[in-house]
Amino acid sequence: MPKYLVQAAISLEGLHGTLEEGGTARQAAVKTAVESMGGKLDAYYYAFGDTDVVAIVDMPGNAEAAGLSMAIASTGAVSISTTPLLTPADIDEAAKLHPNYRAPGHVAG
Repeated sequence: MPKYLVQAAISLEGLHGTLEEGGTARQAAVKTAVESMGGKLDAYYYAFGDTDVVAIVDMPGNAEAAGLSMAIASTGAVSISTTPLLTPADIDEAAKLHPNYRAPGHVAG
């Protein structure tokens, strides 16, 4: 299954909920949401700075990852960013591909 890096910034409302419920309860809620989309929660951490939560999830595909992100963001309790993660083998495969691309301002040759 593809892996995704999920980063979240908790809103004031979300912070109040986290303080009330606790960090492990929020982790359990995220795990339930991920699993309901056919995925698996690999890692879940709290952090300092612009990002309050960092998670790595396995999801069946982009549609499920996007659906999860939209459902979480729609609550208004967090601002979320989801990034697809590529393995070194994925990069090896990508390097073998040669699209027909011309950079702006360059003459085709």
